[in-house]
Amino acid sequence: MSEVKRKKGESFESLLRRFSRKVQESGRVFQARKIRFKSENKSKTATREAALRREYLRSKREYLIKTGQATEEDFQKKRRHR
Repeated sequence: MSEVKRKKGESFESLLRRFSRKVQESGRVFQARKIRFKSENKSKTATREAALRREYLRSKREYLIKTGQATEEDFQKKRRHR
């Protein structure tokens, strides 16, 4: 953790600027951004099962579209506005 003490007669903006620079130099922000969205790798079995599931669903979707039981629009993702 970076610690900065206020010097006599120093403005808050100057103190904040010094603190920001200290944190930036320490590399903590860079490290936090680097690992922010890092996810653990899946096992080989889990990856294979996910691929097989996708392949099955794709073939099922194509079959339903070919036979006329469903349309392309039925499978489009519906996005909600927040």
